[in-house]
Amino acid sequence: MTFEEALKACNLVAILRGIKPEEAESVGEVLIAAGWRIIEVPLNSPEPLKSIERLVKRFGDKALIGAGTVLTPAQVTDVAATGAKVIISPNANPAVIKAARAAGMVSLPGVATPTEAFAAIEAGATGIKAFPAEAIPPLIIKAWKAVLPKEIPVLAVGGVTPENMPAYVQAGAAGFGIGSSLYKPGTDIASVAEKARKFIEAMRAE
Repeated sequence: MTFEEALKACNLVAILRGIKPEEAESVGEVLIAAGWRIIEVPLNSPEPLKSIERLVKRFGDKALIGAGTVLTPAQVTDVAATGAKVIISPNANPAVIKAARAAGMVSLPGVATPTEAFAAIEAGATGIKAFPAEAIPPLIIKAWKAVLPKEIPVLAVGGVTPENMPAYVQAGAAGFGIGSSLYKPGTDIASVAEKARKFIEAMRAE
């Protein structure tokens, strides 16, 4: 599955910050069942590479699995070794972007200004992550979209809810990263499944 195909099937990225390896597959299962196709485990989670490895092994044929909070080229190498396909960062480090692309992976760096966005695209970013979205209202995304290359998707990440998604979609956002409003450590599986379904409903209502 390519990034374009995954985004077309479901433009939501599940951010499982704080997940433990023993929970990864059960949470992954309810997300995949609900229709999610991109799952990210941030590297500041407990034993993140183990969780990523388990998700890749179990769901790698159905979804794109990746790592978030990737800050160095060395971390890109570690993540690539798990078979994951996506590198997501809170910042736009050209060395990380280039390392991800050299490894044949999707690179989604975090940006907060048009200057950062253009620099990330020049370094080879597959798409850009508007982060934190609660500080980047839809009006700003709309202005970015007027000048950024049309083929580069902009994902809004940080503070996204089913209620504010429509305004971002209208502004031109191609997708969303969903973190604590979907999953927090200790959230029971039934609750994750319910939230996953609500986000999918909001996305399909667009």
